Amino acid sequence: MQKRLTIFLSLLFLTLMFSSCAKKVDEYNKPAVYWYGKIIQSISNGNVDKADDYYSSLQGEHIGSPLLPEATMILAIAHMHAEEYLLTEHFLNEYVKRYANENEIEFAEYLKVKAKYMALPNPRRDQVLISDAIEDAKTFKQKYPHSMYYSLVDSMLTNLYLADAVLNETIASLYERIDKPKGAEYYRAIMPEKWINWNEVERANTPWYKEIFEGDGTSSWYAFLIPDTQSVVSRNTVQDTNETNETK
Repeated sequence: MQKRLTIFLSLLFLTLMFSSCAKKVDEYNKPAVYWYGKIIQSISNGNVDKADDYYSSLQGEHIGSPLLPEATMILAIAHMHAEEYLLTEHFLNEYVKRYANENEIEFAEYLKVKAKYMALPNPRRDQVLISDAIEDAKTFKQKYPHSMYYSLVDSMLTNLYLADAVLNETIASLYERIDKPKGAEYYRAIMPEKWINWNEVERANTPWYKEIFEGDGTSSWYAFLIPDTQSVVSRNTVQDTNETNETK
């Protein structure tokens, strides 16, 4: 009896294994509309990664399909909603390079600016990304002065300038805390746009649950733990002659 049960379970396992393999084998050499439908279905179910796999099949089997441009843009927007902004930019670059006409390029470039802007939930964490987003927004405004998206990009650019100013003030405050007044003076002198009244710009309020770990941008709860000595960076920076003589 035990021997028969073992044989039965073995046959059942082999049957399931071959049936699963058969399902995988069937997932190729499909019409373009089949892969397109799978992409839409996967996005509707919230599985954007699976949609990427189906997109690869669509692109690999039907490189000239008229469904590819639309599928590429759909995936770019889907990744933006999923807050996967690097993948958003990847699909937008693919769209611009391969499929877009002049009007469609404008829309794709706007989405690229928006993706960089939305990738900045905390501007104190990524100085390079802020700088890149500002340059992209300025380039868009220069290239498309009559664009229907101009005012939206302009609003994002203004917020980016403010975020950059807040970051510079945070860095200046840090230099003050480590007794580097010249560094603080340098960063406070950086004013991206003269038309902004910087005296009216207020620092954003940090939520209490973030302030516990990150501070409010002016000080940190763990400041008393930091020794009052020069850091490795400070010891290797060029110091002013007057400061050196005063120290001596």
